[in-house]
Amino acid sequence: MPPADITSSTQADQPEPLSGVPGATGATGEPATATPARGRKALTLPAAALALLLSTMWAGNPVANKAGLQDAGPLRLGYLRFILGGLVVIIYSLVTRKNLRIYRYEVRPLVLLGVLFSVQLAFMNVGQDFTSAGHAVIVTTTFPLWTSVFAHFFVPGDRMSRQRTLGTLVAYGGVVAVFSRSLALGNDFIIGDLLLLGSAILLGARQVYISQAAQDVPQHKLLMAQSVFGITTFVIASLIFESGDSWVLTLRLTVALLYTGVLIAGFGFLGQTYLLKNYLPSRVTVISLSQPVFGVLFSWWILGETVGGELYAGAALVVIGSYLAQRR
Repeated sequence: MPPADITSSTQADQPEPLSGVPGATGATGEPATATPARGRKALTLPAAALALLLSTMWAGNPVANKAGLQDAGPLRLGYLRFILGGLVVIIYSLVTRKNLRIYRYEVRPLVLLGVLFSVQLAFMNVGQDFTSAGHAVIVTTTFPLWTSVFAHFFVPGDRMSRQRTLGTLVAYGGVVAVFSRSLALGNDFIIGDLLLLGSAILLGARQVYISQAAQDVPQHKLLMAQSVFGITTFVIASLIFESGDSWVLTLRLTVALLYTGVLIAGFGFLGQTYLLKNYLPSRVTVISLSQPVFGVLFSWWILGETVGGELYAGAALVVIGSYLAQRR
């Protein structure tokens, strides 16, 4: 488990103006102004080790999601996952005696994060229902590049250079390779891959927003907001769009939920939020270079999916482009 966030309960009892979050207001209700990155820095060795562990876990997330979708609808799978992740965050908050009171200046960033999270996960779960886990891995792994683009505009000291722009273009060649195969496979694959691309863009935006919001709002509140909004919106959507018997409780579904809910939405989100709070967001996501390789291998090994040439080409281009974009 990542170290507890540096905002102690004593500090949290003394609300400060929220700064660095686009569109946020301070405790007095006045518009906040952007501030420097407050000590966020390049990764240390322990932080890089944590980021690598999280990256490996995230590589298996699309595969576990795809396995779970065989026994449950995408919306029901989503809120079951959020319930498990929320329980992990609640236990963590109680054990570490975090302050759970929500201050007025925290409401707006928490609501915005909750909405962004819900839309992004809806795109991801529904998109995966239309395409393969291998495609999901490659397309979703482009989120660090979107993180870099958003960080360029919203995080002081985390700007893109010419080399990073070149790397971004190379990596998106990998997305083009994946989509070229989708065109041949039919409309369902195209819809699925487009939804996943939208999810990757929103995920990149969410990484930057969390990095900014975490400077003033404790990480356990950010994660609870995600869980509350995710559960509420997905339950309502599931009741409207999914039939009551659209799921079967199997061992496969149980394992998928434990992986995506407890490991990813619980411990994974805690670790990622900690890193984004203390390190430059574009540097945190550099470790995601390993995801295309491991994710494609997992989809072949666990789900038995065929690994076509477009996945090899897509993974290679994403890895090379991401390396160029993140190399110092």
